[in-house]
Amino acid sequence: MKLKQAFVLGVALALCAPLSAQRLPTASPESLGLSSERLQRIGDAFQGYVDEGRIAGAVGMVIRHGKVAWVDEWGMRDLEAGDPVESTDIFSICSMTKPIVSVAVMMLYEEGHFFLTDPVGRYIPELAGLPVATTGEATNGEIPTERARRPITVQDLLRHTSGLTYGSFGNTPVDQAYRAANVLGQPTLNDFISKLSEIPLLYQPGTRWNYSVSVDVLGRFVEVISGKPLDVFLEERIFEPLGMKDTGFSVPASETSRRARSYGRSGGAPLAVSDAYGCMRPGGFPSGGGGLASTADDYSRFAQMLLNGGELDGARILGRKTIELMTADHLGDAQYGSRASGWGWGLGFNVKTAAGLDGMPGSVGNYYWWGVRGTSFWIDPTEDLIGVFMVQISGRDIPFRNQFKRLVYQAIVDEPR
Repeated sequence: MKLKQAFVLGVALALCAPLSAQRLPTASPESLGLSSERLQRIGDAFQGYVDEGRIAGAVGMVIRHGKVAWVDEWGMRDLEAGDPVESTDIFSICSMTKPIVSVAVMMLYEEGHFFLTDPVGRYIPELAGLPVATTGEATNGEIPTERARRPITVQDLLRHTSGLTYGSFGNTPVDQAYRAANVLGQPTLNDFISKLSEIPLLYQPGTRWNYSVSVDVLGRFVEVISGKPLDVFLEERIFEPLGMKDTGFSVPASETSRRARSYGRSGGAPLAVSDAYGCMRPGGFPSGGGGLASTADDYSRFAQMLLNGGELDGARILGRKTIELMTADHLGDAQYGSRASGWGWGLGFNVKTAAGLDGMPGSVGNYYWWGVRGTSFWIDPTEDLIGVFMVQISGRDIPFRNQFKRLVYQAIVDEPR
C-alpha cells in the first residue's frame, strides 16, 4: 500500500469508528516506521486460519508512537448467525483483566495506603496464618500441612508468589480442594475469600511463581482499601478517565450484538461453541483475575497509558516511577520455569529480561499478558510499540498470539516518523 493510500485508510478508520470506541489517533504505517506490505502478511495468515476453520474470527491492532498504524479483522464473531467480526467487537479478555486490577492496586499504593511488603492478612484477616501443604496424601479429607515461614504479602499477590493456585492446572490435594470448594464459582468476593481461607497454600510464600487466584484476592483488597466495590472503583478511577467505554464485568443489553462468541476445536473437528462468552461470570462476583470484557480500542487506550508512563490525554492514572516498578522483574530467588527462556515477572505483567532465549522478537523490557481464550497484548517501550490481539478460542495450545506478535515485529522498517 502506498503512503498516500495508507494515510487515507487511517483517516477512514478514525471517521468510521463508533463514538463508544474512542480510538487512539491514526496515522499511516509508513509514517510510523512500519511497512503496509509487510503488515498485510498478518491478514494473510489470519484469514488463512479462518478459512481452515482454526478460529472463528479475530481482530488485530498495532499502535506505534502513540498512533494506530494498522487494524484489521477476519472471520465471524458468531458463526451460526453469520455475523462478521468488526474491529469494535467486545471480547471476553479473561486474564487480561489482571494487569488492569494490578494498576488499581498500585493507584492505592501511590496514595500511601500500604507497602508492597505488608502482609495481606493485615487487610483481609481470613488469609492471615494460612498453613502450607506438605507432601503426602490427604487423610480423611485433611491435607498434611506445616506453618508458613512468612505471611503472604501484597507483592506476592501481584507477582504470583503467594502460594495460592487455581485448582485447574494440577491434581495435588490442594488443587482438588480448590475444585471441590468451587472457589471461583462463589456469588460474592467475601464468599470467595471465605472458601479460600479453608484451604492450605500449595507452596511457601515467596519461594516460587505459581499462576493463581492471587489477583482475585487483590480485587477484594481493592474493595477493602478503597471502600468501594471493585467494579465501581475500576469504572470511576480507570475506565471513565481513559475513555474505556466498552470495558466492564458485564455487557449492556444494548451492546450484546457486538459480543464475540467463544469457540473450541478438538483435533480436526469443526469449531463448536465453547462456553459462549469466555470467562465472564454472569451473576457471580467481579473476578479481578479474569472477568472483564473489552474491545481492541479500549485495551489499546489502557496499554498506551502504561507506555506513556501512566497518563493518557490528560488523565493521570499512575506515576512514571510506579510504571517502572511494575515492569521490573520482582521474582528474586523465587523458582520460575520461564526464567530460562529470558522472562521474569513484574507486578501484573510478564517481563522480558533477556533477548534471544525464547526464539521470539522483542526488546528486553517489553511486557505483556494474555487471556485463556486467546486474547493478548504487549508493550515494547524500546520500540514505542503496542500490539493488541482479540480472539475467542478455547484450548491451551494457542499459537495465534505469538504468530501475531512476530508478524508485527517483522513489519518494522523505520523512517520516517
